[in-house]
Amino acid sequence: MTDLVRASLSIEQDLMDRFDRFIEESGHSNRSEAMRDLIRARLIEDESERATGEAMASVTLVYDHGKRRLARQIEEIGHEHHDVVHSSMHIHVSHDICMEVVVLRGPAKELRHVANHLIGLPGVLHGRAVYSSVSPPAHEHEHEHGHGHSHGRGHR
Repeated sequence: MTDLVRASLSIEQDLMDRFDRFIEESGHSNRSEAMRDLIRARLIEDESERATGEAMASVTLVYDHGKRRLARQIEEIGHEHHDVVHSSMHIHVSHDICMEVVVLRGPAKELRHVANHLIGLPGVLHGRAVYSSVSPPAHEHEHEHGHGHSHGRGHR
């Protein structure tokens, strides 16, 4: 484990109360653990926005399935970018609304292009892409999961 550094923050009481509720609801054991997770997540997000190498992303789309040709367009984009589209899952939310989750892996620039194309389709009510690097630092992975992969295999 890396050296820990103690930091002190000045935060409005209302914001701290909200953060404490977040900690309680999220299952974090303390403020420090929650802050480390939030900082890590924000840094990964920031790095992925500028990344040029290999990356992963999940793209979540909520859309009106009645919108003309939208489901077909999503499928066509998947076929056009089959080299980076690794999986997708379709969920019927209601009679009119569907959710599609598309998993991408490949060059970060191409993932951003595919994600933006999907999210920008007419009829998409809400879309969001979450990016991550392919290889987090080994010490973070071991700490977060409680084990390393000395057997040469990672999670799939």
